[in-house]
Amino acid sequence: MKKILISASVGLLSVAASAQQTQWYLRDKTDSTVGISVDRTYRELLKNRKPTPVVVAVIDGGVDANHEDLRRVLWTNTKEVAGNGKDDDKNGYVDDVHGWNFIGGKDGRNVSYETVEVTRLYAQLKPKYEGKTRASLKPSEQKEYDLFMKTKAEVEKNRAQYKAQYQGISQFYDQYITAVSSLKKALNVTKLDTNTLRLAADTITNASLKRPATGLLRLLRQQGAGDTDAVMSELEKANEQLKARAEYNYNPDFNSRDIVGDNPNDLKQRDYGNADVAGPRPDHGTHVAGIIGADRTNNLGVMGIADAVQIMSVRAVPDGDERDKDVANAIRYAVDNGAQIINMSFGKDYSPQREVVEEAERYALAKGVLLVHAAGNDGKDIDTAANYPAPRFIDGKEIPNVITVGASAEPNTSDLIASFSNYGKATVDVFAPGKDIYSTVPGGKYENNSGTSMASPVVAGVAAVLKSYFPRLTYMDIKRIIMESATPYQTPVRRPESTDTVPFANLSKTGGIVNLYEAVKLALAQESGANAKGK
Repeated sequence: MKKILISASVGLLSVAASAQQTQWYLRDKTDSTVGISVDRTYRELLKNRKPTPVVVAVIDGGVDANHEDLRRVLWTNTKEVAGNGKDDDKNGYVDDVHGWNFIGGKDGRNVSYETVEVTRLYAQLKPKYEGKTRASLKPSEQKEYDLFMKTKAEVEKNRAQYKAQYQGISQFYDQYITAVSSLKKALNVTKLDTNTLRLAADTITNASLKRPATGLLRLLRQQGAGDTDAVMSELEKANEQLKARAEYNYNPDFNSRDIVGDNPNDLKQRDYGNADVAGPRPDHGTHVAGIIGADRTNNLGVMGIADAVQIMSVRAVPDGDERDKDVANAIRYAVDNGAQIINMSFGKDYSPQREVVEEAERYALAKGVLLVHAAGNDGKDIDTAANYPAPRFIDGKEIPNVITVGASAEPNTSDLIASFSNYGKATVDVFAPGKDIYSTVPGGKYENNSGTSMASPVVAGVAAVLKSYFPRLTYMDIKRIIMESATPYQTPVRRPESTDTVPFANLSKTGGIVNLYEAVKLALAQESGANAKGK
């Protein structure tokens, strides 16, 4: 689930990520910082206990298997011989050593960009209804015609909007690069930080240099960035994301499924994909994986929440909307290969093959597997707005093995809820840190990212700790413990996408933020009670 947290136009840049490179969310909760007490939990409650390894599947866009902070914690299929081109364990997937890729082809190619679901619906209905009027149709066709008109309007509006934004940020990006390059050359420096720019703005008399120096200094101060390279990195991401939306996501003529080589309409087909669990752009999934279980023993980079986890990468989420068929197969693959917890940091507004996803969720339920799902980044109340996979079955019954997670921020102030986070008193179970989360990214690097995509793996990590240190806990126990131990906050906050002020407690079922320390205390109490009954 990816959201552009950068918006730009010529002369204006807004960068939502913080430059602070710390794992604030691991710290203990205080009056001012709403951490989840990870370090304290290990230090005080778990120091004399031995964990059992737990497999956590990350259904995402791919995970960098070579990252220094993830190599040791990757799930390995010991029954499979790497690279021999055979399905050694007879599970239907060749060379699936660290997981599987459902958006890749047997020839090794991979889907990177994909349309969003509304675009696919529009493209599907267009040949049937383009140029027709509602009055000319049979009553049985009018409902589908209405869907066609709705999807057409949404696709055309979004494509035009993203094209304009892409043109604007591209122009700004070119101007920015020119200004930075010229100043670096004139000042004979390789880096332009705030101190260098301040001195330049104060001392340079040449107007053609003084003007950009002053402008860049103002920009860095506005964004809280340390140097121009940090802003350039964010601009590059925004440029790429807006290009994807304009040229691929909302383009009804774009089709990437030929790469996969399956029949997209055959929802029972499972024998497709390849063993490349990273894919061409594993940034998102690598960041998610690090939050859950980055190596806590190697004194490098960051520390994951769980210390006895095996990360299984299941690639099913492109840059665009995931397909229901791929999500269902990803869930089934994870369950069949031993995952006890599945993180799902993705989502969309339409789900035309919703039934096949629900069949997979019921399969996971029957096998006792917990599904942790990000609530979404649209600032919506998903009690009323569509968001898939949904927390309820089509028949309206709650899916008992799903936890839906909203995103919180560090300060216990009116900014406690992340401004982009979806919420819902009846549908969001709990909140977790999801703003300015520092974790692993490809190439042995680390960076801050924000989104409910980051909050979901925080909860998946907490669930993994509970399962590894208390292996008798069922998915139902773990979900109940996480929800009952969440710290409630009555802090007045700004409801996302509005000017209303409401108590934070009104935005989810629990009204709280997950806390590992309190969760482990509850698990210890349950264990103590069970032992007492057994005597």
